[in-house]
Amino acid sequence: MAMDLDNSISLPPQQKNAATILCCNCGAPIDGTTSAGALCYDCIKLTVDISGGIQREATLHICRDCDRWFSPPNQYLVAAPESRELLALCLRKLRGLNKVRIIDASFIWTEPHSRRVKVKITIQQEAFEGTILQQTFEVEYVVHYQQCPDCAKSYTHNTWRAVVQVRQKVPHKRTFLYLEQLILKHSAHKDTINIKEISDGIDFFFGQQNHAVKFVDFLSSVAPVNVKKSEELISVDIHTSTKSSKFSYSVELVPVCKDDLVALPLKLAKSMGNIAPIALCYRVGTSVNFIDPHTLQIADLSTKEFWHSPFRPLADVQELVEYIVLDIEPLGPNKGRFMLSEATVARASDLGTNDTSYYTRTHLGGVLHPGDSVMGYHLAGTNFNSPEYEALEQSNKQKDALPEVVLVKKFYARKKKSKSRNWRLKRMAKEENEMLPRKQDQEKLERDYEMFLRDVEEDEEFRSGVALYKAQQRQKMEDEMSVAETEETDEGPRIPMEQLLDEFEEMGLEDEE
Repeated sequence: MAMDLDNSISLPPQQKNAATILCCNCGAPIDGTTSAGALCYDCIKLTVDISGGIQREATLHICRDCDRWFSPPNQYLVAAPESRELLALCLRKLRGLNKVRIIDASFIWTEPHSRRVKVKITIQQEAFEGTILQQTFEVEYVVHYQQCPDCAKSYTHNTWRAVVQVRQKVPHKRTFLYLEQLILKHSAHKDTINIKEISDGIDFFFGQQNHAVKFVDFLSSVAPVNVKKSEELISVDIHTSTKSSKFSYSVELVPVCKDDLVALPLKLAKSMGNIAPIALCYRVGTSVNFIDPHTLQIADLSTKEFWHSPFRPLADVQELVEYIVLDIEPLGPNKGRFMLSEATVARASDLGTNDTSYYTRTHLGGVLHPGDSVMGYHLAGTNFNSPEYEALEQSNKQKDALPEVVLVKKFYARKKKSKSRNWRLKRMAKEENEMLPRKQDQEKLERDYEMFLRDVEEDEEFRSGVALYKAQQRQKMEDEMSVAETEETDEGPRIPMEQLLDEFEEMGLEDEE
């Protein structure tokens, strides 16, 4: 017999009776089973302060020279105003924040000259069991000035740790002017604490050795140099076996510059593709590039090979002579911007006194025309104090192949100092000597700088390594007035405006026309 089962009956849940009590502070009814301290939520917010142990005032230190903020114990940080880095530094300065949970933090705008920084902070914390409070409060920071150790060293003598002494044994400063523009273009001098110019070079002082090594690597990547290192022991601690030293790096540039005439040693000329010993230096980069004006043969001389058998240039740009092109006939072969041509020239100083003319081959056939002026080296009847040139004169094979004239570059008639340039360069701020340079030395420096500016205008390849900036509007107006007042005109090439950079201000740089 089957047993019949009754259907299950669902019973409604019994409601729990909440124990309602009154708030001991304001008398509002609250749930006594969940309330803590017999206080309602509003009274808890009014009576409990979860930010009681957190500072409301603090101090920030900044170095006024480098604009870096001091982060204890001994670190200085770079932080822009109202940046995340500065906000993190402000929060680390407050005691008691590690006991609460930070929900939000932001800056409150203050006057820049007030030297005050205000931060609004929102925190959370459990006041009683099951009760979490959230509060927002403001913290005011007072900004004080404190000089960092790096800036203190820069204003103190003999605090450098490494020095890079750049030298070149040439009678002009054109190479250093070009090297200065390369350093400015790549900001390679940003770690220097002082730059001092001397008669035959420039000294760069650094506070750390690794900065000097980085600078030496940069020089090796842009110029053929020979580097020597020396170390001087300053002090030593016998208890901890620590020592303090100063490092000196001697960086010597090759004495061969652009547009210099060289007499290569015969053995070296054969190893460079059997190029003619009398060659012209047309470019100096990581290696020295030579060209034979009579055949357009090009050869490169690496830094290692040059310092293995160094030699001096036969003549430099200060010995150039002006010639007048009487006739020129292209021969056909081209190599880049060079065109081989046969030219008949005469010295400008001989015109009207004699009819002496010279026949020579040149690589400037693409830019020279009859009647143009050209600068070149006069070898006929000239005595050179060079053992390499004497060896060529004593050689029967090379003696007859020596040219009388070597043309270098086209000459543009200009004023002594052009004032109509629509561009200018930046110069590095260097330490000046206590004694002012003599008048003839100052004139020589100005002459070298003007020659460098003309090289920038005339050679596009040379100009590619220089940052050119647009001249200021006031300066251009003065230049236009000066040009209008004079009858002289410049025939030199002009730099197009699209190759010029906009003007900007940067610390540590000086403006030069």
